Amino acid sequence: MRNLSKAHDALEFVAKVLFTLAAALSILAVILICVFLFAGGVPAIGTIGPAKFLLGRIWRPSSEIYGIFPMILGSVYVTIGALIIGVPLGIFTAAYLSRFAKPSIAKVLSRGIDLLAGIPSVVFGFFGLMVLVPLIRSIFHVQGMSLLTASIILGIMVLPTIVSVSKTAMDSVPDSYYEGARALGADHERAVFRTILPAASSGVLAAITLGIGRAIGETMAVVMIAGNQPIIPTNMLRGVRTLTANVVLEMGYAADLHREALIATAVVLFVFVLLINLTVTALKARSAA
Repeated sequence: MRNLSKAHDALEFVAKVLFTLAAALSILAVILICVFLFAGGVPAIGTIGPAKFLLGRIWRPSSEIYGIFPMILGSVYVTIGALIIGVPLGIFTAAYLSRFAKPSIAKVLSRGIDLLAGIPSVVFGFFGLMVLVPLIRSIFHVQGMSLLTASIILGIMVLPTIVSVSKTAMDSVPDSYYEGARALGADHERAVFRTILPAASSGVLAAITLGIGRAIGETMAVVMIAGNQPIIPTNMLRGVRTLTANVVLEMGYAADLHREALIATAVVLFVFVLLINLTVTALKARSAA
């Protein structure tokens, strides 16, 4: 009995050490990424000038003009467009799977959504290039590679994340919440959307945050269908270039200040995502209080 206890303690100690090492390696990876980005990008921002770099409207490496404001707006516009499409559809789908669909139907649809999550981004980009771009071109008589096309594709791409996380949050709400709402006279729909959904708001907010991260960080699909024009888009049918696309398109041949400016672009993207996560965390803490 004593030997079994010692073996159990030793196993617990080994597991604790392994988990600690895994956590330390994760933190170390984040630190190394931060050091690489800031060490390579911040000096370039200082050389170009923070105002010229962040607010400049012209990106022309051949003339050593590096203004990323059009790319910042491009990333913001594409992300907002994706959320406008993906968030309502994702939340309603999660509510249907969690509280409306029969178990057999929910199981089939959940597997389909999981399959959608596993599709490579280049396949989404190819679908947009071969289907959406010609469709938008024929309807609006424009080029087709545009902010609208990118928003639609990214709206589809963020759906699995929003649906799965939101559904898990709704499933975790105690049945007593629903039963209490029904006991007070609410019908099924009102009980779900006025009681269950608000109770799961923290998880839904987390799903939206993950969706924002997926949309703003997507590269391949956006490169294929957004038009990649480093200008401020005046409408949804104009081409756009995002921060991620800017880095991918030019990093292969960039050198010297041009390369450092691309790394600085990644720094801006990193800070942008960090601010979004901090804002959402603050909102969650405020709602919890």
